[in-house]
Amino acid sequence: MKKLIVQIPCYNEAATLPETLAALPRQIPGIDRIEVLIIDDGSTDSTVEVARAAGAHHFVRFPQNLGLAAAFTAGLEESLRQGADIIVNTDADNQYEAKDIGRLVEPLLAGRAEIVVGDRQVKYLQHFSPLKRRLQAAGSWVIGQASGLDTPDATSGFRALTREAALRTFVLSEYSYTLETLIQAGARHAPVEYVPVSINVQTRPSRLMRSIPHYIRKSAATILRVYTMYRALRVFLALGIGMILVGMIPGIRFLYLMIVGQRVGHVQSLILAAILIIVGFQVMLIGLLADLLSCNRKLLEEVIYRVRKMEITGEAHRESESGTSV
Repeated sequence: MKKLIVQIPCYNEAATLPETLAALPRQIPGIDRIEVLIIDDGSTDSTVEVARAAGAHHFVRFPQNLGLAAAFTAGLEESLRQGADIIVNTDADNQYEAKDIGRLVEPLLAGRAEIVVGDRQVKYLQHFSPLKRRLQAAGSWVIGQASGLDTPDATSGFRALTREAALRTFVLSEYSYTLETLIQAGARHAPVEYVPVSINVQTRPSRLMRSIPHYIRKSAATILRVYTMYRALRVFLALGIGMILVGMIPGIRFLYLMIVGQRVGHVQSLILAAILIIVGFQVMLIGLLADLLSCNRKLLEEVIYRVRKMEITGEAHRESESGTSV
């Protein structure tokens, strides 16, 4: 029996949640059971009560606001505990057309992908300013280069994951999960597919993007940190070689001046060249050490994956036995 859990991170969404839940599909071809999980990220309104009245099946509650990344991760953990074969993440503000959930899960059911992301086709969205459309396109291109994946809409939160993909997803960012999970999926060569989806009229301003400079700063920091985590040798080799090449410029200048007879007063070029070249080699050595740490991280992720799988399987088995005994 295929179980689909739709997880919805919420923070003070009592006004928008009823419409979002009412729009969720009740039947999807290939899915036997659909359940809804609400992750209450420290709401101070009646989000949980509204969700319960609307028929949500499962709840995770934070005592205080921890952010979207923490809510997404907690949702995956609880969905796995509840026996989900497929997990769909969507927004509580009804941004995404719930009827497209069937399109999201189809590649997973067909076995073509482990992760499917809804492509909002940002360049055609009229309510996005021209600057925002260009930034989204540029950001998606950068993520594509960093992950090695074709990413037309890297920041879309409307996505579906298989149970296996959820077990292997580790989010360390405190800001958002969208970029980090794509780079992580690319690093382990997971099959990722994009499908076009529709969006509804915006009901409120984005809480994640306080301003464009804030969004750029946070996203850039996330991309740099995660990419370095998984591609450490490539990053540090590039930095080291760059410094060596720059250091060769004053070094060549010094040699040229020596050859033409100007042997006095240019020792500064030699010193600068030596410093840059030595530091460049040191950065490359740091890259080798970072690559070893990256290998250890991959081993740790595999250990965490196996422990997580055993824990969740064990919990499900105990609950099954408990239900049988009752």
